[in-house]
Amino acid sequence: MLIEAHELYRFHHRGGEEVRALRGVDFTLARGEFVALIGPSGSGKSTLLDCLAGLDDPDGGTVTVEGRPISRQPEPVRRRIRRGMGLMRQQGNLFSHLTVAENLAEVQQVAGQSDRGAAQHLLQEIGLSHRADAYPAALSGGERARAGLAVALAGDPRILLLDEPTGEVDAATEAAILLVLVARCRSGVGMVAATHNPALARAAGRVVGLREGKVQHG
Repeated sequence: MLIEAHELYRFHHRGGEEVRALRGVDFTLARGEFVALIGPSGSGKSTLLDCLAGLDDPDGGTVTVEGRPISRQPEPVRRRIRRGMGLMRQQGNLFSHLTVAENLAEVQQVAGQSDRGAAQHLLQEIGLSHRADAYPAALSGGERARAGLAVALAGDPRILLLDEPTGEVDAATEAAILLVLVARCRSGVGMVAATHNPALARAAGRVVGLREGKVQHG
């Protein structure tokens, strides 16, 4: 199993109010599995992704990635585990001082890769090759989403954790992105994608619903 999460609880405090972002969530991800994480805004999708990636610690429960605990571990340990992950968050996936191509090269370097041809092919697959030399500030919302997805894919990860990977794109680009994601899963990559997109949910092999921090059954 690539990821196993057991009884995750996560509470946030906003002013004097306690927000229960996760309430006893169990989750698994197998090799080659494509999971769509659905639910209304505020249901806990992004919080769950952050806990699975070791970017946030649950207040209760544990997350294990490829047999190694990532929850409540020192940051150097988390970073080593995350080398096998590709992450796409709604914000902060791109370095503002680097072009799109340079952002991909940075990820490849950390992953121990240096194949510029692979990066160029990836940008072509998601329809962004014409913006390779652009800086993030010059990109549209849809272009930033595609660049963030390219960054997540650039290191050839075994696990993909994606937050709204088809946000703000047209129908043709959406179809191209789905083809790329499905192909990655068929090659053995395990993927979790938080989404409001029905087409992405239909493409997934399993759909997990969240509402008010709980997994919905049935």
